[in-house]
Amino acid sequence: MMSFERPITIKEAIDRIQEKRFLLPAIQREFVWSADQIELLFDSLMRGYPVGSFLFWKIDNDSQKQFQFYEFLRNYHERDQIHNPKADTKGVGDITAILDGQQRLTSLLIGLKGTYAYKLPRKRWNNDAAFPTRRLFLNLLSQADNSDREYDFRFLTKEEASDGDEKTHWFPVGDVLDFSEPHKVNEYLIKHDLLSKPKDAAIFANKALFNLQKLVHDKEIINYFLERGESLDKVLNIFIRVNSGGTKLSYSDLLLSIATAQWSKRDAREELNDFVTEINRSGGVFNFDKDFVLKSCLVVCGFKDIAFKVDNFKDENMKKIEKDWDNITASIRTTVNLAESFGYDRETLTSSNALIPVAYYLHQNGTPKNFVESGKFSEARAKIRKWLSITLLKRTFGGQPDNVLRPVRQVLQKHVGEHFPLSEIAKELKSTTRPIAFDEGEVSDLLYNEYGWSYTFSVLALLYKHLDFRNKFHQDHIFPKKLFTEARLKRRGIKSDKIDFFLEHYNRIGNLQLIEGLPNQEKSAKEFDVWFGETFKSKADKAAYRERHYIPDVEFSLENFQTFIEKREVILAEQLSKELLIERKP
Repeated sequence: MMSFERPITIKEAIDRIQEKRFLLPAIQREFVWSADQIELLFDSLMRGYPVGSFLFWKIDNDSQKQFQFYEFLRNYHERDQIHNPKADTKGVGDITAILDGQQRLTSLLIGLKGTYAYKLPRKRWNNDAAFPTRRLFLNLLSQADNSDREYDFRFLTKEEASDGDEKTHWFPVGDVLDFSEPHKVNEYLIKHDLLSKPKDAAIFANKALFNLQKLVHDKEIINYFLERGESLDKVLNIFIRVNSGGTKLSYSDLLLSIATAQWSKRDAREELNDFVTEINRSGGVFNFDKDFVLKSCLVVCGFKDIAFKVDNFKDENMKKIEKDWDNITASIRTTVNLAESFGYDRETLTSSNALIPVAYYLHQNGTPKNFVESGKFSEARAKIRKWLSITLLKRTFGGQPDNVLRPVRQVLQKHVGEHFPLSEIAKELKSTTRPIAFDEGEVSDLLYNEYGWSYTFSVLALLYKHLDFRNKFHQDHIFPKKLFTEARLKRRGIKSDKIDFFLEHYNRIGNLQLIEGLPNQEKSAKEFDVWFGETFKSKADKAAYRERHYIPDVEFSLENFQTFIEKREVILAEQLSKELLIERKP
C-alpha cells in the first residue's frame, strides 16, 4: 500500500541517514552525480525551486532479513570510494529504503556532512595527488558569476577555501547543521565581521546565511510517498517505473539486485564491486564495468542465451555463476593481466568485449596460473594479441556484440586444449556481418591514425609485436613534433607546396615509433638525422635499428621528410598486410 506522508526537513533526512533509518536497497544503482550537479542542487534549493518528490519503502524489523541494504555514500572519491558500504541493520529497528531520490539525498549528505574527491585534469589515475579532498562551501559575499546560478556553491580544498578578499568569504556549508536557532546565524556574521562589509555584500551575506539555515532546519521540502508492501516483485516494478527517466540505469544494476537475493554463500553485489575495482586497479588502469563482468559470466558459463535480460539471471543460472565464481574471475583476471602485458590501458582498450572470448578460452583450458609469462604459452599469447589488435581496429564488437560472441564461442568449444584458434575464428566470421579480415583499402586507412588517438596503439602493437610491453614504451615522433609549425618550416626553407604535406603527416603513424622511456628522453627533440648519427655508430647497428623500426634507407634530413614518409608508409602497409589476415581484391 502506498501513501503520501508528511514532508520532512533536510536536517531530519540527514539525521535519519546518519542513524541508518534511511538505507538503500540492493536494487539501487550507485551514486553517479558530479560535483557540479550537487552545487546546482543546492543553488536550486536556495532559490526555492522544487526538489521533486521521493519514494520510500517502509520495512519492519521482522522483514529486513529477506533483503540486503547499503548505507549512503558520505565521502565520495572518484577512484577509491565509489561503492556504498554494506549496512548492518542489527538493532536499528524499522528502516526505510529509498526507491527514488538516492542521488538527491546522497548529494545533500555529501554537501552537508561529507567530501567529494574528483580527478584533476592532466594528472594520472595512479597519482594520489590527482584527487584532492573537497568540501562544499558557499560564498557569502557575492553572487555566482555563472548566469545560471544565484548562489556560489563550490567544492573546494581547505587551501582554496582559505583564500578570501572583499568579495569572497567561503562558508563551510555543513556548519549550518549546528545553526539550529536563527541567532546562530547572527553570531557567525558578527564573529567573522561580515556585517561591516560594503552594504551590498553585507546584505547578501545576511540573506544567504539566513536562507541556508531556514532551508536546512525549517522548510519541509522532502515530500515523499511511502510504500509499505513487502513484495520484492512489486517493489522492483515500482522501482523500474520511477527510474525510467533521469540518469539511465545500467541493466547490470537491476540484474545484480536479483543476483543478490539468489546467491546463498556470497554477497553478489559486494563480490562484483570488489572484483571490478580490482581489475581496474591493474597497472594499466582500466575502465571495466559490471556489465563487462556479467556478460563474461554468461559467455564463460556456456549459457545458450547470452543476452542481457532478466530471464538469464534467474535462480538456476545465478547458482551456476556463484558456484563457478572463483574460476570465472580467475579467467577474467588473467585476461586483464594479459591485456596489460600487451600494453593496453583504459585509453587504448576501445572495447572490453574483445576480451570476453579470451576469458572463455582460458576458462575452457583451466586458466593456467603462469599463462601470462610462461614460454609454453607464447604461441597462444601471440595469437590472442593479434586477435585483440585486429578486433579493436576492425571495431568488431560495435553494435551487437552477441552476434560475434556466439559464433566465436562455438569455434573455441571445438578447439579446447589447443592454441587460440585465430584462423578458424576468422573463417567462421568471414560469412557474417563482422568479418575480421582487412582489405587493402582498410590497411591504408590505418596509417591515417595519429599520435594520441585510441586506435593508434593497436596499429603500433601489430608493427612492434616483438616488444615486451610489460616494459613501458613511448609513442615517439621520429621527426620531432616541435619542428612542424608553418613558421618553422618556412624558416627552414621548406617550399610552400610541401608544407601542407608536412603538417598533415608529422603526427600520423608514418612518423611514429615505439621506444623505451630512457632512449626517448635522450632523443628528446633532437632532429632525426642528428640523433641517428650520434646513437648508432656501426653499419650493423644502423641496419638493425632501421629493420626494427621499418625505417627506409633514405636521407634523414627534415627537408627529405616527404620522401621518408612515403617510403616508410609502403613498408608499414606491407607489414600490416601480413598481420591482418588480409583479403586481396581480385
